Amino acid sequence: MNFYFVPTNEESSSQLSRHKKNNIYIDYWLSLSVLLLLVIGLVAVSSASISVSERQMGEPFYYFWRQLAHVCIGVGLAWGVLHIKIGFWERIGPSLLIFSFLLLLLVLLLGSEVNGSTRWFSLGLFNFQPSELTKLSVVVFLAGYLVRRGDEVRESTKGFHKPLILISIIGILLLLEPDFGAAVVIALTTFCMMFLGGVRLRQFFLLLILAGLALALIAFTSPYRMERITCFLNPWADPFDCGFQLTQALIAFGRGEWFGVGLGGSIQKLFYLPEAHTDFLFAVLCEELGLLGGVFVILLFATIVWRAFHFAHIAISQKNLFSGYLAYGLGLLIGLQAFTNIGVNMGLLPTKGLTLPLMSYGGSSMVLTCIACALLLRVGHELYPKHKQPGVLYKARS
Repeated sequence: MNFYFVPTNEESSSQLSRHKKNNIYIDYWLSLSVLLLLVIGLVAVSSASISVSERQMGEPFYYFWRQLAHVCIGVGLAWGVLHIKIGFWERIGPSLLIFSFLLLLLVLLLGSEVNGSTRWFSLGLFNFQPSELTKLSVVVFLAGYLVRRGDEVRESTKGFHKPLILISIIGILLLLEPDFGAAVVIALTTFCMMFLGGVRLRQFFLLLILAGLALALIAFTSPYRMERITCFLNPWADPFDCGFQLTQALIAFGRGEWFGVGLGGSIQKLFYLPEAHTDFLFAVLCEELGLLGGVFVILLFATIVWRAFHFAHIAISQKNLFSGYLAYGLGLLIGLQAFTNIGVNMGLLPTKGLTLPLMSYGGSSMVLTCIACALLLRVGHELYPKHKQPGVLYKARS
């Protein structure tokens, strides 16, 4: 497949128009960051899971091959999404949210229970987690709502409260699974999008306080969540029980120092650190690649958020409001989930069952995050050539 550099300033407007009709623009910064995270994630999952794969499945690369399949499916679907116009997502936003809502209801009735949580549909070769689709659906729906009801959101309490009622119902379903981490990420993304949509500050801060009190009440009235909070505050008080996972993660960070112990050299992955290839992949990565490796991964996530916000700013300045709010929402979704996972690994936040986007083992998260990144790339494409940016073009029907 042939690639072309973005046309220079000397190129005529007719040539630019012809390029836009016949080619797809791909942003360098965003696409390179996503690809690097996918590659680093595959290597990290392979290293972190090799011992548990050998012990449980008799095949040292069992989880690696499955993760590679997840990546291939995610990239394949993302390639298709890249060719779908953003207007299509604006039209199906409400339907997509309703579909996600129904899946959340069904998973409570028909889902498979794993470690005390009913979050997955067992589909034979792989499991599907509806909460991952719900995160994307909420962003798409809210972006459209802020366009359709923008004046109502900014000028009345009615327009502000209606989407929050829907999100609250979804949050309750997630808490019944239970999936507290997904509920928190969706709530934070919703609040930020409403704020960016121009909601009145008095309403916003009142809602933020009420939501904080509600989440605190849920945490303090649930014994196992309360135990997580107390252990998070001082994991060394009980390092062999409730604080075991966090203390082992902190030991991994300490062993990594500046440059790490070397790829494959982690000790904590050898049955010391539970969920080493899923929720606590970042701790193993920092043990093997050191502080510099961890900082590099954080910078890659920061780049994705930067490009998302950059696209959003340009789209809104061009009065392309849906694309702008969508880019804001997707950047927030990926950034908040990465921040939460890394914070949990480092002991900055209480333990939650959230994967590291584009890296941790898990098919649903991988596929839906790839689709989210493809939507961001599509937003960037539809902004070109009105705002020229570093990127490449490839021949395709758009």
